[in-house]
Order: sequence, then C-alpha cells, then structure tokens
Amino acid sequence: MKRVAQLQPLSRQHHLGLNLSRHAKECADEPNAIAEHWLNITSYINEMQQHFQIEDNLIAHALQPHSSSKPEVASVLNTLDAQHKSLHALMAEVQDLPQSQSNHVTVGQVKKLATLLYDHIRFEERELFPIVERYLTTEELEAIYDASPDSIKRSDENR
Repeated sequence: MKRVAQLQPLSRQHHLGLNLSRHAKECADEPNAIAEHWLNITSYINEMQQHFQIEDNLIAHALQPHSSSKPEVASVLNTLDAQHKSLHALMAEVQDLPQSQSNHVTVGQVKKLATLLYDHIRFEERELFPIVERYLTTEELEAIYDASPDSIKRSDENR
C-alpha cells in the first residue's frame, strides 16, 4: 500500500518491527532463544520512543478534533492509546521483577509481546495511517515528517 510521502519514514520503521515480532512469535522454549527475542523486541520498542511520541502527540492531537463527529477516528485513537499502554505495561511488568527473577522471561511473555507489537504495527498500517491520510492537512502531515528522525528519511522522497 502506497503511503503519502510524509508517513513513509514511519512506515519504514515498521518493517523491522514486523520482522522481529514475526520471528519472536515462533520463539522456542529455550533460554537463549527467549533471551535473544526478548532483547530484540524490547530494544526495538525502546528505540521507537520518538516514533511513539509522534503518534501520541502529533497524530493523536491532530486527529482529536475529528473524533467527536467521526466514530472511526475515535476508535483508532482509543486503539492506539490502548495498544501503546499494553506494550509498555508488559515490558514494565518484566522489568519490575525482582533481580533474582529478571533472567526468567518466559516464552509466553516473549510471544505475547511479539504478538502485541505485530498486531500494533498492522493496526497502524491498515487502520491508523489511512485515517491520518484522510483527515490531516498537508501542514499537519509535514509536521509529522519534520518530527520523524532524519535517519529514516530518504533524500529522494517526493515531497
């Protein structure tokens, strides 16, 4: 699916997350595999904080005025918020374990986090971004692009 140019950097960031989560959803119940997949997914999520801030601040803020008259906008905003909270809550749950248990991430936790991440990225690509493209102005889209990290922008983007 072709994205408007201003959202393409965010979509590019999703590609790695889909690959990491797809592999982690099939994680073997083996300590090294569990540790590797947990580290890969949590590192990806931690590195995506600017991405989450763009979604929570710029995108959600720009869509908010439409939420009272457009049920599909209210729905995607509620889902976006709930999914972000779920991802961070599961990571915090494991991080808050006593030190003696911190190396005991379970295969179930890895698969749950992988599934949450995979479903979240699919939601954004299939539901959130089409709503963004439909309701946001060029200026709002440009603000999203400008806030996106330069490292994920391409010099040949047709903007």
